[in-house]
Amino acid sequence: MAGKVLRRAAKAAAAGFLHYSGVRKAMAAYRRSQSGGRRILIVSYHRVVSDFTGELQRSIPGLLISQETFRRHLEQAHAAGFELASIGDAVDVMAGRRAAKKDLFVVTFDDGYRDVYRYAYPVLKQMGVPAITYLPTAFINTDKRFNHDRLFHLLRCVQERRFRPDYDTMPGPSVQLLGPILTGSKTVSAALDDFIGEHPTRVLTGIIDSLEQQLGGGADLVPEQGDVMNWDEVRQMARDGFEFGAHTLGHTVLTLEPTEVVEKEIVESKQTIEREVGIQVKDFAYCNGWYSDEMIRVLNQNGFRSGVTTEDLPNRVGGDPFALKRKVMWENFSLGMMGDYSSTLTVCQFDDCFGVLGMNHPVLGHRPHLLTQTSGTANVLVQEAAAAEAALAKATPVDVVDVTTPVIVTEPMVAAAAAGAQVVVASNVALAPEAAQPEELQ
Repeated sequence: MAGKVLRRAAKAAAAGFLHYSGVRKAMAAYRRSQSGGRRILIVSYHRVVSDFTGELQRSIPGLLISQETFRRHLEQAHAAGFELASIGDAVDVMAGRRAAKKDLFVVTFDDGYRDVYRYAYPVLKQMGVPAITYLPTAFINTDKRFNHDRLFHLLRCVQERRFRPDYDTMPGPSVQLLGPILTGSKTVSAALDDFIGEHPTRVLTGIIDSLEQQLGGGADLVPEQGDVMNWDEVRQMARDGFEFGAHTLGHTVLTLEPTEVVEKEIVESKQTIEREVGIQVKDFAYCNGWYSDEMIRVLNQNGFRSGVTTEDLPNRVGGDPFALKRKVMWENFSLGMMGDYSSTLTVCQFDDCFGVLGMNHPVLGHRPHLLTQTSGTANVLVQEAAAAEAALAKATPVDVVDVTTPVIVTEPMVAAAAAGAQVVVASNVALAPEAAQPEELQ
C-alpha cells in the first residue's frame, strides 16, 4: 500500500512539473509530429458510477470511474485543445478523407453496462459530446452478468470465506487462476485479467460452475452489480445520435476460438444490433483488446470500417483502422498526491507524457490465432512465420512445423488450413502461457 501511495505521489509531482514548466506541451507537439500531423486519442471506459468508493468494494476496480471524474475528463480534454469527435471522424482523419483542425478525442465504452446509460449518457448529452458503445449482444435485455464480473465476485467469496477449492472437480487450468490469489502473490483483478486472456470461454464458465457448486449455490453468488442495458435504452441513446458497435455475442476473446466461432460472434452481433436498433453497424471492439489477422479478415469481409484494441499507443495518420489504439481510463488515473482529482495528471495522461518518458508499458493486442478443437487433447497455434523459433520453443512440449504451401492439419489435431506460417502443436489444452506473451511473439 505504501508503495502505491509513493508511486502516485511521484507521478503527480512529475505531472505538475511537466505541466507548469511547459514540457507537457512540447511532448504533445512531439506526439503530434510522430502521428502524422494530428493526434487521434481514443479513450476507453467501462462503468461510470455515482458512488465510486462504495462500488470499489464489490467490483473490478479498473472498470470504474465516477460520474464527476468522467465529466472532468471531458472538460479537461476540451480545455487542452482536443476536438471531441466520433469514431467515424477518427477513421476519416486517419484515412486522409478529412482534415482535422485540432487533435481528436474519441470517447468509447465497452460492454454496454447500464451504468453508462444511467450516468454517462446524461453527461454526454448535456455537453454535446459524441460517443460509441460496443455491445456484446447476447447480454443486452437480459439479467446475465459477464464472466469476468461473475468470477471476480466468486473469487472474492472464496477469499472472504477462506474457502479451499477442490481442484480435482474443476477444469485443469483452475489452479493457474486461484493459486496466485490464495497465496497472495496476485490481486484478484490482476490474476483474473491474466487468466481471461489465456483461456477460452468454456474454461471460464467451467470454473464458474464448479465454484458455485462447491460454495453451495445461492443468489448471493451472483453479483448484484454489473447489469447491462436493455434494447429500449440502447434505442433511446441511438435516437439522440450516439453510436453503437459490435463486441461479439458473448463477450468472447476471439483469438482463442476457431474461425467458425469468430465469424458467428462478429457477424451475428452486428446483425442483432442492426435489427434491434435500426442502424448500420460499422465498428468493432476486440474483447480483452486481443485481435488477429484472421479476425481482421472477417471484419473486412462483413462491412466493418474499424476495430479498436486496448493498446496504449499513439494512432498514426495512415494507420490500420482495424488496429486502432485506445487508452483505457479509470478513476485512479486522475488521482493526485492527496488522493483527490488532479487536472495536471489527467492532461498529462491524455498527452501521453508518461509514454514519451518510457514510464508506461503497453500490452500489445495482436496475437497469433489459436484454433482449439472441441474434443481431443491437442491445440494448434497458427503463428506468423517471422516469429522466432526460440520463443516458440518455450511453449513446451511442442512441435514446430514450417509451412511453405497450403496444408490441412487433420485429426487428432484441429483441422486448420495454413500457408506461409508455422503450426505449433501442443498436447496441453491450456497451451503453455508463454506462447501468448506479446513481448515474445510480436
